[in-house]
Amino acid sequence: MAITTDQIKQLRAETGAGVLDCRKALEQAEGDLARAIEILREKGLAKAAKRADRETSEGVLELYTHGKGRVGVMVEVNSESDFVARSDAFRNFAHEVALQIAANAPLYIRVEDIPADVLAQESEKATRSALEEGKPADIVDKIVEGRLEKFKNEMCLLQQLYIRDESITIENMLHSLIVALGENIIIRRFVRWEVGEGTA
Repeated sequence: MAITTDQIKQLRAETGAGVLDCRKALEQAEGDLARAIEILREKGLAKAAKRADRETSEGVLELYTHGKGRVGVMVEVNSESDFVARSDAFRNFAHEVALQIAANAPLYIRVEDIPADVLAQESEKATRSALEEGKPADIVDKIVEGRLEKFKNEMCLLQQLYIRDESITIENMLHSLIVALGENIIIRRFVRWEVGEGTA
């Protein structure tokens, strides 16, 4: 099937991938845009994984305040080179991450950052809750697993759905940026403050 320029443009706008990559993905997906996006994401994951062990010592500290100064965020995003750190795409990503943190208040960057005792407490809480709701014992484990997954997706920044487009996660955005800019990029750390926090 013939792939049109408009289809390529649309896929580029959606993913930020190169023209040739978009054409190949659309050909592979037989013109199906959603499938082509999925193909590019899968390729992006592979490319991002190849770059994961490269050192990241450049970057930016993005500062953001929200609600007339009621919420403040500082996030450090790192790249391999100063050249990439100064690019609009990189700086825009850092800004979007800061907005995400302000809006969704994650506690951790990645799942591996969650302390074992926190996961154990969540698991206990989910088990107790399922039993109190009278769920059959043979499905309690499945319920607990589902609730733990939900907890991870809500509390870990990379797992969260992007506030401007819930069809992708912050991790998807990060991998797309790594592929687009050709460097390893990481979200190193963040802090989020809210007026009146911890005063109760």
